Amino acid sequence: MNRYRQFFLLTALFLSCPLLRAAEWQWSVKVKGFVSPETNREPTAFLWIPADCRQLRAVMIGQHNMCEETLFEMPAFRRALSGIGIGMIWISPGIDQQWDVTKGTQKVFEQMMEDLADVSGYSELKNIPVVPAGHSAMATYPWNFAAWNPEQTLAIISFHGDAPRTNLTGYGRGNLEWGRNRNIDGIPGLMIEGEYEWWEARVNPALAFRMMYPESCLSFLCDAGRGHFDVAEETAAYIALFLKKAVRQRLPEAISGDGAIKLKKLNPAEGWLAERWRPGQKKRAKTAPFLQYPGNPHDAFWYFDREMAELTEARYAQSRNKKEQYLGFEQKGVLLKYDEKRHVRIQPGFEPESDGITFRLKAVFTDSLRTTLSDEHANGMPVITRICGPVRKVNDTTFMVSFYRMGMDNPGRTGEICLVASQAEDKNYKSAVQELCLRIPYRNTEGKRQYILFPGLPDVKTGTDSLSLAATSDCHLPVSYYVKEGPAEIKENRIKFTPIPPRAKFPVKVTVVAWQYGIAGRVQTAEPVERSFFIQK
Repeated sequence: MNRYRQFFLLTALFLSCPLLRAAEWQWSVKVKGFVSPETNREPTAFLWIPADCRQLRAVMIGQHNMCEETLFEMPAFRRALSGIGIGMIWISPGIDQQWDVTKGTQKVFEQMMEDLADVSGYSELKNIPVVPAGHSAMATYPWNFAAWNPEQTLAIISFHGDAPRTNLTGYGRGNLEWGRNRNIDGIPGLMIEGEYEWWEARVNPALAFRMMYPESCLSFLCDAGRGHFDVAEETAAYIALFLKKAVRQRLPEAISGDGAIKLKKLNPAEGWLAERWRPGQKKRAKTAPFLQYPGNPHDAFWYFDREMAELTEARYAQSRNKKEQYLGFEQKGVLLKYDEKRHVRIQPGFEPESDGITFRLKAVFTDSLRTTLSDEHANGMPVITRICGPVRKVNDTTFMVSFYRMGMDNPGRTGEICLVASQAEDKNYKSAVQELCLRIPYRNTEGKRQYILFPGLPDVKTGTDSLSLAATSDCHLPVSYYVKEGPAEIKENRIKFTPIPPRAKFPVKVTVVAWQYGIAGRVQTAEPVERSFFIQK
């Protein structure tokens, strides 16, 4: 089959699914033995298990940075993981950017997995194969996790991140020393770097690592036409296929009830090689089986098989020789300032409408300096999507403050909203992205004080469709809700229950939080009110 045809078939499912936040994380536990400096509290570990999963085969673990939740809550990505029996854990705030076992991180992790196994009923979580995944500042920890847990690591994902043992950690400090005998030989690892964040000094340590550890299985993807802060649908599909191949090649058909298995160590000589990506490159060595590769093997990366190698080439060919297009944002008809000195280049002020939570932004095409509008771009209109933070998209220009399970007591994150504008490629232009970050005042502390009355919620039986919510504000402002944990989502002012995985331990706890942001200068932010109840068999 033509490699381009393969690529489009692979991404068809993702492109056909709406980019909405998936709703449920069915269980959560406090992460014992660690106090986050962000909140001065124990972090929370949220667990999602596919609704039809009787036996988990692996679990993907991400810590709270940015794109972890974008990827983990992408509906099509969840659907792909459901098909191969992989669950997910999201830890907020994160527990360790380095995975420094001398600080007790390993013990914290093991206790977390035991607690999640106990609360969910999926006992295999205590010993299950793990896929550590991280973005940017959290992109070094996956390599170090694997070095200390090689027998339990199924695969490694460093997204818009780092090479193993890099001297350029995403968090900007020294990396851990593995010692003489520790390695990740035979464990498939994937490093992804966006084209628009390209830095040779980041990819070179990955090539050096392959030479230093010839038994390593290190794959690389240049996220062509993408930046540092976004998760493209085709990139999510690529990661899902990478994990599917890891499951097929490393896991036995039958898995014991306690999840303890012996993972197959991969032999890199049984895989394929493809040349590393270079900006503006026109001629490339042909992909080939490891021992037949015609190019310089020290300038190439390893892939599971022909399909994975050729899909990588297809991603590169997709944008090759095409022109760049540029995006910006308008706020109230004014093009927002682009500042090269900032990590997130566009950072507008928060200008809500009269309700205090609705705001408007428009993605526009600009010149390369982002100072004027431009007609030189691909066909179509750019779209804006959420990266992370307390925000809900209403339509392509309208957004609302919308708090969620991260909570409302993290000073550094509660008030930060990150969005990305993107425009798909066409035959002349490669795809384009532009990120934006704005801070909302949190909390609103001026004006009339506000309190929420939220009556207790009754326990329900399995099969219940929904449950009404009736919280009120003494300032007569509309109250909003989010589900912190449990197989449920919010639909208007009702809890809508979602399917419960078949081996779930009953009763299943559901926790709902009522909140009201207030209106700057007029009404203060209300103290959120939390209510829990149980789903009984």
